[in-house]
Amino acid sequence: MLRLPWLDYRAPRTVAEAAKILAGEGPRAMLVAGGTDLLPNMKRRHQAPGVLVSLRDIGELRDFSNGAGTSFGSSLTLNQVVENPETPAALRQAAAQVATPQIRNMGTLGGNLCLDTRCTYYNQTYEWRKAIDFCLKKDGETCWVATASKRCVAVSSTDTAPALIALDAAVTLASSGGERSVRMEDLYRNDGIDYLARRPDEILTQVQVPAGWKSTYWKLRRRGSFDFPILGVAAAVKLEGDVVVDARIALGAVASRPFLVEKAGAFLKGKPLSDEVIEQAASLVANRAKPMDNTDMDLYWRKEVADDFARFALCELRGDDMRAARMKTARYAG
Repeated sequence: MLRLPWLDYRAPRTVAEAAKILAGEGPRAMLVAGGTDLLPNMKRRHQAPGVLVSLRDIGELRDFSNGAGTSFGSSLTLNQVVENPETPAALRQAAAQVATPQIRNMGTLGGNLCLDTRCTYYNQTYEWRKAIDFCLKKDGETCWVATASKRCVAVSSTDTAPALIALDAAVTLASSGGERSVRMEDLYRNDGIDYLARRPDEILTQVQVPAGWKSTYWKLRRRGSFDFPILGVAAAVKLEGDVVVDARIALGAVASRPFLVEKAGAFLKGKPLSDEVIEQAASLVANRAKPMDNTDMDLYWRKEVADDFARFALCELRGDDMRAARMKTARYAG
């Protein structure tokens, strides 16, 4: 049986109190909300904080507001995000496809955004990792995916981040020194170890999503539930008639960070979503997908599928009925 390491547990009632604890405890403290990712990692000794600071009792982190855009508290559960009628389509679809209903009842929006990067050689028990002399991400010196690499290539597996990047969202980060706003695409770094621009003493408190986008999210995984993404494609457009006036397409699970495919978005501006335009934009998206051999399925096939998923997303935004394609991808079994 895998057990948690010994630790101190703190349960602050306000963001200010939580920030004060983080500032006082330093790097030995970590935040926990739903715990669906952190606690299993702690059992495998990926992380071993001396102090866990719970966000569960902080009511302000479960607030929701709707005005010129929407603002989601970071401790809203994924199911609460899904059930909110004001949630943009891409975010709702992304949150609805995370893991299982039980995990979505516990896991939070902020937790999914800050999800640890994953890798075949990292997400194993301590004894398994010790047998291969560990890996670059934790306790070792070699990246077993790319042995010549000096950078960890563990992959980003958050579903909600590419959806929110496509929606041009931003997050609020709070610490004992104040607050700052960070655009969603700037929250992530292409480094499997140092993958977040959020400092250890900062708390992700809110997600702000501008209004006006028509959006969608498509996810590839081996099974129709539970699995992490091995490809995520999020797309958002603003239309005047049938002409695209603004477009954003983001990829997830093909690098150590989710990222915006800027060339594809720029290409779509000023054009109608014709079959030819969609095919060219999908090709631009696929060119940016560079998956590594550290998750499920063949990496070359995953790169090819990026073209199809980008096309599915744009066809759906055009108004095509894509329910059959969604059912087919949901039932995929390898």
